[in-house]
Amino acid sequence: MLQRIPKIFRNFYLITTCLFIVWMLFFDSNDFVTQFQMRRQLSDLERDKEHYLEKMAEVEKDRKELMGNPELLEKFAREKYLMKRPNEDVFIIVPKED
Repeated sequence: MLQRIPKIFRNFYLITTCLFIVWMLFFDSNDFVTQFQMRRQLSDLERDKEHYLEKMAEVEKDRKELMGNPELLEKFAREKYLMKRPNEDVFIIVPKED
């Protein structure tokens, strides 16, 4: 029975190497599928990092501009936080939705 199998397939090193490759590709904790998913997740996270770094730079630029200009700071406080001076009344007009 063993004689019917070609000699190259009876080679111990070939069998061991094939089993090792199959094990590493499909059964190991760092298999091919897991590596693919991790690379995709890493690229998504790097894209998110770039997005947040851009947002941080934009916010920092706006902050410096806002803190350097008292009139702009007052306008921001009035619009965003509805702040007012002691002798003023503030009226908020909400557009009617149809």
